[in-house]
Amino acid sequence: MKRTQKGITLTSFVIVLAVVGFFALMTMKLFPMYSEYYSVKRVMDDLAATPKSASMSGPQIQIELDRRFNISYVESVKKEHVKVIRAGKGSKLNIAYEVRVPLLGNLDAVGRFDNTVDLSGASAGG
Repeated sequence: MKRTQKGITLTSFVIVLAVVGFFALMTMKLFPMYSEYYSVKRVMDDLAATPKSASMSGPQIQIELDRRFNISYVESVKKEHVKVIRAGKGSKLNIAYEVRVPLLGNLDAVGRFDNTVDLSGASAGG
């Protein structure tokens, strides 16, 4: 009787393990960067929905952002990354920043994030 082999060889298992390990490493390194970006977006959207956010001065916006970023554990956004753009009646808030994460040895992953919201101060009461 001839026996047939079932399953994978040790070499194939090691290769599969290496590929899975590589993607797990990438996920562990890149997830915090994207998680922080979504926190920045949420803070910006919340600030834009705040009544009278359009009439806030630049320093007031910066103080409010710093407070909210501190609560959300956002550390990559600095004061120089924040721009308030005034045009006519409306205002826009733009945050553009870059995050560099070391991957393996001398290889880094660079994430560039740029988000703009309209500071309309929309609220139910007007």
